[in-house]
Amino acid sequence: MRVGPKPQGLVGRKRGALCLLVSRLVLTVSAPAEVRRRVLRPVRSWMDRETLALADRHFRGLGGGVPGVGQAPGRVAFVSEPGAFSYADFVRGFLLPNLPCVFSSAFTQGWGSRRRWVTPAGRPDFDHLLRTYGDVVVPVANCGVQEYNSNPKEHMPLRDYITYWKEYIEGGYSSPRGCLYLKDWHLCRDFPVEDVFTLPVYFSSDWLNEFWDALDVDDYRFVYAGPAGSWSPFHADIFRSFSWSVNVCGRKKWLLFPPGQEEALRDRHGNLPYDVTSPALCDTHLHPRSQLAGPPLEITQEAGEMVFVPSGWHHQVHNLQELCAVQEEVSEWRDSMPDWHHHCQVIMRSCSGINFEEFYHFLKVIAEKRLLVLREAAAEDGAGLGFEQAAFDAGRITEVLASLIAHPNFQRVDTSAFSLRPKELLQQLREAVDAAVAP
Repeated sequence: MRVGPKPQGLVGRKRGALCLLVSRLVLTVSAPAEVRRRVLRPVRSWMDRETLALADRHFRGLGGGVPGVGQAPGRVAFVSEPGAFSYADFVRGFLLPNLPCVFSSAFTQGWGSRRRWVTPAGRPDFDHLLRTYGDVVVPVANCGVQEYNSNPKEHMPLRDYITYWKEYIEGGYSSPRGCLYLKDWHLCRDFPVEDVFTLPVYFSSDWLNEFWDALDVDDYRFVYAGPAGSWSPFHADIFRSFSWSVNVCGRKKWLLFPPGQEEALRDRHGNLPYDVTSPALCDTHLHPRSQLAGPPLEITQEAGEMVFVPSGWHHQVHNLQELCAVQEEVSEWRDSMPDWHHHCQVIMRSCSGINFEEFYHFLKVIAEKRLLVLREAAAEDGAGLGFEQAAFDAGRITEVLASLIAHPNFQRVDTSAFSLRPKELLQQLREAVDAAVAP
């Protein structure tokens, strides 16, 4: 199994598009099986004044750019001892430079999923999973079928999927039904009292899940499970957010490309590859720039280990650039279609899952939480975030909100009915941030 969310609510800009970097969690089991999982209980985030000052200097130096663009490091750092690795160490070493790392199994040894979901032999405990979740309907993808750059999904009771899984193993890791992969199961949302994981302190500023938890509608905490051979096509995580992922049992192989390198992997039509291990990438007629891409950074993730995936790694996803693509697609109707810009927003939401209006409301929810902490000068808030972390997040929100307000397409959005106008929120944020950094 594996668990992994994305950490730290940071925001940057690239190529004129707003890029949200947030945190998400996923849990994964693999061996002959792989499962992704999430964490519910927040823990304190210890950002000190020195780290806050470092982070502010770092983002001022970027000038609105995105960290970590370029070549992959020669190797992935391995963090072995929880007691010797602080939140400040994580911010300095990996979050700000936008670099991946692997945390040892010592960081997850107390998790309920590692105690109850795994047999003494280190394999998925099918009996426990059946007793606990057997009747739950779960989403299952067919790894052998390509549907655009993803896999088609169906839904089935977990007991039916486990029956398939056992038959797949008995059939020599083969089945007439293909290789099925349980993906994006919102177990922690549907069973909030389950002791599945404990949220690592490094990922406690989690804007996406804070937003969805506030609405009590959805989340980005997932469980993945499947036999050896199941896989996920080449992709970048939603909204270019950070993520973290833990293997509850089994092993997992990661191929990572730093931001920007995915451009060399595009085919002559401009499409990203579905499978970066495909021999088709060697076809210079189909992929004319593939030789310019460096080799992927490879990680073999063992049971209990936690992988931190920085923003923009894997293939790039620029959500507000999606609007540019939509506008180009429907440009021929610009003059004849009434309210053309509104229709572009509708199409963008259907493609990306969010539009400008929803993005503003997302920022507003997180901003109001951080403003509450700063105004009360509290040591911690309900999400377990300290004053310095709140000041850091507020600074990042201020930058992206200012960019959003200045965007010509956002200026066409009718904000008259908003409970708090964007410019009013921006002013409140600027005042709070100035007060937080004042000596």
